[in-house]
Amino acid sequence: MRPACSYDVNTAINVRSRQRLVWLFFAAATAVCHAQPGGTTYAELAPILAQRCVMCHTGDAAPLGLRLDSYESLVKGSARGAVVKAGDAAGSELLRRLKGQSLPRMPMTGPPFLSDSEITQFERWVSAGLPRGGAAAAAVQAPAVAARPAPGEPVTYRHVAPIFATRCAKCHTDNGAMGPPPEGYRLTSYAATLTANDRARVVPGRPEASELVRRIRGQARPRMPFDGPPYLSSDEIRLIEDWIAQGARDSEGKPAAVPAGAAVRLHGTLGARGQLDGLDMVIGPRARIDKSPGAGDYVEVRGRIDDAGNISVERLRRR
Repeated sequence: MRPACSYDVNTAINVRSRQRLVWLFFAAATAVCHAQPGGTTYAELAPILAQRCVMCHTGDAAPLGLRLDSYESLVKGSARGAVVKAGDAAGSELLRRLKGQSLPRMPMTGPPFLSDSEITQFERWVSAGLPRGGAAAAAVQAPAVAARPAPGEPVTYRHVAPIFATRCAKCHTDNGAMGPPPEGYRLTSYAATLTANDRARVVPGRPEASELVRRIRGQARPRMPFDGPPYLSSDEIRLIEDWIAQGARDSEGKPAAVPAGAAVRLHGTLGARGQLDGLDMVIGPRARIDKSPGAGDYVEVRGRIDDAGNISVERLRRR
């Protein structure tokens, strides 16, 4: 004969078990619901990577060896180590770069940078432990060549940034291949490329007066990129020339202002009429001429940019 209280005890146990099962089911369903729409798998992030990141971070020339064209490459990280730490979004360098907490901010073609909602997707992915997701998006197809403007479309920073990222920024960045950026010049963002703090390397509208162009052409020594040859291809050089000639537009197409009054330092071959590789310059009576430069000599020019983008020479010397 069962104790009088046995039915009530068993019933209570069964009720508690059912309640626990219901709670566990609800918790699991909630986790699934939160995991799906928030971009918490690599498969969901792959389209963003393909559109905004892989144009630079692919192939053997990827900056610091960081390739973002596959799940395995992203998790592997760069020559400096992992850029994502499972469960630690705040400590992941990828997130710090996307937010601008570490510089240069990424993607290099920004602004515009990733939206808040896109960054949140990366945060959720890292916090969830870097789940891979669908196999169909395991690899991101990189474009065969960097994006080129469509016919009639102006050249913008978005088109030239991949060239700077893959061929120039390995040195012209903080803690790059040569340590500090050479002469303090960084090629890791639009603002840094156009800075005229010490001198202007880009003169919007005047590629022939831009030190950057003269270096990649080889008119100024040493020719850049410093690890060449191979140097930039003729198509890459032409694209950068066109970008500057059209006003050195930002990624949204807005032309840059001419940095009137900024200093310049140009190297090249002096012509018979006082030109520098065909570049007309203003050599006034107060310009300082050193070491008797003549036609055909390799020279250095120091001067200022006037309102029209012309070079007013302050010093001309043979090198």
